Amino acid sequence: MSLVRLNIKGISYSQTQNGAYALILSEVDGERKLPIVIGAFEAQSIAIALEKEIKPPRPLTHDLFKNFSDRFEIVVKQVIIHKLVDGVFYSSLICEREGVEEIVDARTSDAIALALRFNAPIFTYKNILDKAGIYLKAEEKQREKQEKEEEEIIEDELLKEEIEIKSQDSSDYKKMSLEELKELLSQAVSQEDYEKAARIRDEISKRK
Repeated sequence: MSLVRLNIKGISYSQTQNGAYALILSEVDGERKLPIVIGAFEAQSIAIALEKEIKPPRPLTHDLFKNFSDRFEIVVKQVIIHKLVDGVFYSSLICEREGVEEIVDARTSDAIALALRFNAPIFTYKNILDKAGIYLKAEEKQREKQEKEEEEIIEDELLKEEIEIKSQDSSDYKKMSLEELKELLSQAVSQEDYEKAARIRDEISKRK
């Protein structure tokens, strides 16, 4: 069976189980997502590992395991989500010490929390992803489309405001004398407001 590499997409609060969180893993070379329900403690541990800059005053359980492993030169090389039974994912830690490789069973949430601390890759088998993976592409496209539409609306509003400002400025500039325009041009340049300076320059050019 072929292995598929996964990345951590994010963590969200589970809408179906109180006090639980949904860990979303994404297919590296594809569009499928693998949602896994995890507990609050594991969610916190994974979130802290993702942040990198957050350092708990005392080591969490997964940090303790990492410190213990470092002391005895044990390395977690990779994590494999190898089984799915009745909605429960089963995982293994592929560990190595002094050139000897060992496989250790682990809860998937613990395995991923440790994978982050060891910078170890996360894999699952293709048949598991085929069975439990979901496509979020449509939702993501809809969100991107909505964001793009909102950006276009904002740009249109800004353009309208800019046109109104330019029209108002042009009207004001027509009422000014040439000396006043030159003084205003000097002020705009000193303030590095080159857009305003260009409009004043255009008005001065019309007078010549």
